[in-house]
Amino acid sequence: MRLRTTLSVSVAAASALALLTGCGAADMTKQASPFANAGGAKSMTLSVQSWVGAQSNVAVAKYLLEHKLGYRVDTVQVDEIPAWDALSQGRVDALLEDWSHPEQEKRYVHDKKTVSYAGGLGVTGHIGWFVPTYFAKQHPDITDWKNLNKYASQFRTAESGGKGQIMDGSPAYVTHDKALVKNLKLNYQVVFAGSEAAQITQIKQFAKEKKPFLSYWYTPQWLFKKVPMTEVKLPPYKEGCDTDTAKITCAYPKTPLRKFLNADFARSGGKGAEFLKKFQWTTEDQNEVSLMIAEQKLSPEEAAKKWVDTHPDQWKRWLP
Repeated sequence: MRLRTTLSVSVAAASALALLTGCGAADMTKQASPFANAGGAKSMTLSVQSWVGAQSNVAVAKYLLEHKLGYRVDTVQVDEIPAWDALSQGRVDALLEDWSHPEQEKRYVHDKKTVSYAGGLGVTGHIGWFVPTYFAKQHPDITDWKNLNKYASQFRTAESGGKGQIMDGSPAYVTHDKALVKNLKLNYQVVFAGSEAAQITQIKQFAKEKKPFLSYWYTPQWLFKKVPMTEVKLPPYKEGCDTDTAKITCAYPKTPLRKFLNADFARSGGKGAEFLKKFQWTTEDQNEVSLMIAEQKLSPEEAAKKWVDTHPDQWKRWLP
């Protein structure tokens, strides 16, 4: 799905950086963590993506690895595509939320065999176009993409050049929106907010003023609890309809999110690797932790501890 700045930092610092800076992506994967590919030592490095749901996965995994299995865990924030390179090279040991990157999977898992599949996360992701539910209730036909041009003037902004605005997050995220606008002949302009945090800020402001907006967004995402949104139905997704992204005219698929490990770490990572393979939770679990981090302003470690303290029956199944 999506990404940004890369630093060897704690999960808390990574979260704060993403929420406070909203800056553009930078590939810092050459800054290998000293804990990555540590040759069986009780230490590891986890790749953490910039969106808060991915930070929640890492926060809980990190907390349990450190407090229940005695590991030293470092984290590195890496953009989606560079994360695969870092994983293949052993600069990070694990990627806990992948939104499907077939080219990278073929290259590293099937051809080079430097990355191993580590099972499903238990969460299904979906990208789509959304309008605020208060606008959908006023204009029920807006939920059909064929009627979008009818409402284009209501979605204009200073940045959209006289057309309706489709608000995207970061250009580094998985997005076909520019091609969809062109191929579906929509009178809209894709405008990038720059990051998930910046996009959330804009959505909250629109909602506060009860203004209409059309936004690229995704599930699972905690913001739906604060700003109810309704999906605009694009032409249905069919297998292979997104093969040529320049010609795409279909909706985004529903994507079971998956985990990947560095292949050497998968073989020699001991109980830590075994734990990460077993780590699997629900959309509700992820959103619960994400809400604590993003809305209640708990640090990722505090949020993880709170979730761990209240869900012992769940996480005990992940322990080797």
